[in-house]
Amino acid sequence: MIFLILLLFFLTPCVSGTFVVNVTQTSYQAEENQNITLEWTFSTRRETSLRSISTFCQLFTEGRYSVLFHLHQGVESPESQDPQFAGRVQWDKDVLTDGRLTLHVSRLRTNDSGFYVCDILVRPDGSNSRRCWLNVTAAAELQTQRPTESPQEERRRNIWIYVGVTVAVAAFLVCLSVTVYVFKVRGTKSLYWRNNNEVEQKISSSDIQAPGTIVIESETPSSNESSEHYAIKQEKSKDLISL
Repeated sequence: MIFLILLLFFLTPCVSGTFVVNVTQTSYQAEENQNITLEWTFSTRRETSLRSISTFCQLFTEGRYSVLFHLHQGVESPESQDPQFAGRVQWDKDVLTDGRLTLHVSRLRTNDSGFYVCDILVRPDGSNSRRCWLNVTAAAELQTQRPTESPQEERRRNIWIYVGVTVAVAAFLVCLSVTVYVFKVRGTKSLYWRNNNEVEQKISSSDIQAPGTIVIESETPSSNESSEHYAIKQEKSKDLISL
């Protein structure tokens, strides 16, 4: 009987004058363990004080209801809150007098899904209520299931990874060694041919006289030599030939 009275009270808008209550969103979608913000807006006047505002918010699901948040004349009443929401609901006090009821619900559960109805009373303007829908989906339903891997398969996969890395490192070292060797050989050959060419050039450019060769002067004296000096040179040449 009490449940029916409360249900009729909160689901049936009670409008006094021009007092209006709205929801920022009519429907919310979230994942398990996430956080969400539910917001209601209502009309206020410049002189509206915090003590003149009272709110009563509930979650309605199939066959049951739970108190989400209760504010009486500007003071929160945590003893009225359902244990399901204990420690998981925060509200913004600073924006309430501006006509915004903002509730932050953390660590969502799948059983938090349902209709959320907030009845807001502002004295002397009146009262009204609006509702929104929240659907909380289990995390496993939104993620792709990964195939389970046995310890043997995981160990075998790790071995293959180790072997592949080892082979790659060995191949790199071999390639590096071959490259260094090739450059070293090419450098040695280049130095050898360069030195050989330099020696050949020196030999061809110099006037080399073979050992044991005797150069015989011309039998005719030059214009600058005297007859006596020429005869002495001839005698020396004969002595060298006789030796």
